Order: sequence, then structure tokens, then C-alpha cells
Amino acid sequence: MPSRPSRPSRAVLGLLPPALLFALITWQVAADGPLLRPDEHLSRALVHPDRASELLADLGEVQIAVPVLLLVAGYTAWRGRTAGVARWWVPSLAALAVLATVPLIVVPLKLWTDRPGTSAVPPATGYYPSGHTATAAVAYGAAAMVLLPWLRSASARWLALATSALLVLGVSFGLVRRGYHWPLDVMASWCLCAVLLGALWLLLERERPERERPERERPQCERAARGRLRTAAGRPCQTGAPRPSTRTTRTSDPSVSRPYRGARKPQDTP
Repeated sequence: MPSRPSRPSRAVLGLLPPALLFALITWQVAADGPLLRPDEHLSRALVHPDRASELLADLGEVQIAVPVLLLVAGYTAWRGRTAGVARWWVPSLAALAVLATVPLIVVPLKLWTDRPGTSAVPPATGYYPSGHTATAAVAYGAAAMVLLPWLRSASARWLALATSALLVLGVSFGLVRRGYHWPLDVMASWCLCAVLLGALWLLLERERPERERPERERPQCERAARGRLRTAAGRPCQTGAPRPSTRTTRTSDPSVSRPYRGARKPQDTP
């Protein structure tokens, strides 16, 4: 019977669907394929430039999204260093490195596909994929991922993830509503960032500190030491090397046994 793939292997396989979808959309845009026709119809139905959509699109600006990640990365690095976590700098540095790969991928694709913009923007090319969407997805998504281990409650972690998702969705909606990008431009950036953030998640799982393991995975003595508990037998749990015994071992020979304290000395006979 074949063994089940490990968790990292399943996670790597989970990155294939967004990667394949990104390759499909890129091929359709480069070859002017049939997917562009419904994309243009959907854009014409959604485009309605207004102030709200412009403000939402601005949340994907480098001047806004990147400082958010820098602040969160600096905070989590400081928390890890003060807590004595080994390799405390890896999560923050990895998140910033993933963000740095976004222009290295997006800019060459813009030059290669040379896709024109919608009717709501001046005539120009290089709109595929959406750089604002990619910047927002990686910056806000990576910020939430490196912040999660330092949030104590499950509600706080869910709030961080929900806030990140809402920001990305808001930027995406604003870009399409304002007419800055076609819907396929935004969707392709979603797929690209799913791969990048998935790779970051795999790295963070490998670098997860010992203190973040579930409580049931910790040794019993480690749990007892952290919580000042006792073992089932009622004795304190010993976490380090055994301490040497200080009790004096009695011998069976009464001639070498020591008298108890306070015993009277026998008087000398004349």
C-alpha cells in the first residue's frame, strides 16, 4: 500500500493549480486568446470610475503597502529576538524577499505581453498582470503570516487574516471598478501571489520555533516545567539532569554505622 505524501509534499502539490491557472491566463493574454472576449465584456459592465474605487486602488500603491510590511517585519523580528528565538530574523527577511520578487516577475511580463488598458485610462500598454494587486497581496498577506505566531488568541489571528484578505479584495475591486485593470489582470496576480505566499508559508513552517508546537507534542516534563505542574504520581517533574542524592546510605554492619546525634559517649572504666 503506497504511503501518504507528507504535509510539505501536499502543500507543494497545492501550489500547482494557481501556477497552472496563471500560465493559462498569461498564454491567453500573449496570444490574444478567446478568454479576452468575456474579460472585456465583464470589464465594460463593471467599470464605473468614482472616488471610492480610486481610494481602494490606492491601497495597492508601493508607498502604502510596503511600509505596512516593513513595520510588521520589524516588530516580529524584535519580538523574536527579545524572546530568544533561534533564527529570529528568518521570517521577516523571507517576507521581504518574497515582496522583492514581485517586480522581478511582473515587470518582464508587462513588457512581454504588452496588453493595452481599458477605455477608462489613457492609451498605453503593459497592464498585465496587475502590479498593484500583486504588491497588495504579497505585502498584506506576508504581514499577516509573520504576525500570526505572536498573536495569542484565535480571534486575533482570524482578524489579522480577515483584514489582509479584505484589503486585497478592496484593492482588486477598486482597480477593476476604476478601470485601471482588466479582471484577468487582477485574477492572474491572485494566482501568482498564491504561489509566492504558499512558498513563504512552507518556509515559515520549517522555521517555526519550538515554542509554537502544540502542547500535546511537548514532552510531559517540559509541560510540567512551564506550568509548574506535578506528575501523576504527585512528585515534581524533573526536567534536567538528576541531582545527586544528599542522604547518607546506611550499611548493614553496625560497627561502621554512625551513632545518632546526641548519643552519650561511654565513660572510661578505671
